[in-house]
Amino acid sequence: MTTFDDRENAFENKFAHDEEMKFKAEARCNKLLGLWAAELLGKSGDAAAEYAKSVIVADFEEAGHEDVVRKVAKDLDGKADADAIRAKRAELLLVAKDQVMKEG
Repeated sequence: MTTFDDRENAFENKFAHDEEMKFKAEARCNKLLGLWAAELLGKSGDAAAEYAKSVIVADFEEAGHEDVVRKVAKDLDGKADADAIRAKRAELLLVAKDQVMKEG
């Protein structure tokens, strides 16, 4: 194997690792957003956890996070508008990235 091949493999491994961390942070962010919304809906315990899971699953409907924003906005039914949800999600994404990085 040449030095070029070693570097190529290192870049590919780093890219794969970075993408995995990004995926984990997005999922964590959606969970945190779901827990936040659940609290606004008056849910706690297992009901809040189940709702957070439904928010995570909603992210698989389409690329990006607008599917999550639509779901949460619909569920909150006026308790928070889409812009407030996007702002909260942006705030929680920073928290989620920090948590994922600390986990390794």
